[in-house]
Amino acid sequence: MPLQTVEPQRLYRQIASQLRALITAGEFVAGSRLPAERDLARQLGVSRPSVREALIAMEVEGWVEVRTGSGVYVLDRTAGAGQGGSTRRPQIPADEWGPLELIRARRLVEGEIAAMAATQAGRKHIAAMSKAQASMKSDADRSVLPLEGDRAFHTALADSCANVVLLETVQRFWDSRRGPIFVRLGGYFETVESWRAAIVEHEAILEAVRSHDASSARLAMHQHMDNSHTRFSVSWRKAKKQPEFNR
Repeated sequence: MPLQTVEPQRLYRQIASQLRALITAGEFVAGSRLPAERDLARQLGVSRPSVREALIAMEVEGWVEVRTGSGVYVLDRTAGAGQGGSTRRPQIPADEWGPLELIRARRLVEGEIAAMAATQAGRKHIAAMSKAQASMKSDADRSVLPLEGDRAFHTALADSCANVVLLETVQRFWDSRRGPIFVRLGGYFETVESWRAAIVEHEAILEAVRSHDASSARLAMHQHMDNSHTRFSVSWRKAKKQPEFNR
């Protein structure tokens, strides 16, 4: 038997693979509730955020259902299947980044970008950030998910660094939040209140850039990303049951 090419897998995919195998083997039957995130994390020797990413990926692919305030339940994979006993279900792209892991990477990179912006941003960049902030506020007031303004804010910060690699990196970071796992996770934890908090955090970054205070800009970005990570990591009991935004 010839050797097969070994492909590195993202951690959440490895976790999901193990859980799918257990479901397929009958360890967790349809309708049963999976162990709590903390218990799965302890048994697997991984972090709870990694388990959460895996569970969301499995929900997108139709293996489980997240019931806010209750838990994560195994779905019947045979329900709705055609004559062949299977049905087409969404698949997560192999290169999809985990949302919580992405936020940690953004903290590292964009913290330095914010510090650099504080020393290099010109009037046009600060004006672009201010315009983005106004857009976010307007959208939040209308219960519209303020993603375009958010993207514009972080893009303007990176653009002020006059480095196309940093600019394109930030754009790719941000555009990754449109992936199916991030969208599904956001559907549970992005609320008008959480976005208003993010807008206030942006204001702190912008003020530090205006003041040419690199240390404060870096710290403000770190706090923004840390808070974002926390917002997506809270207990499922705090997840919303109904959409708050026009998506």
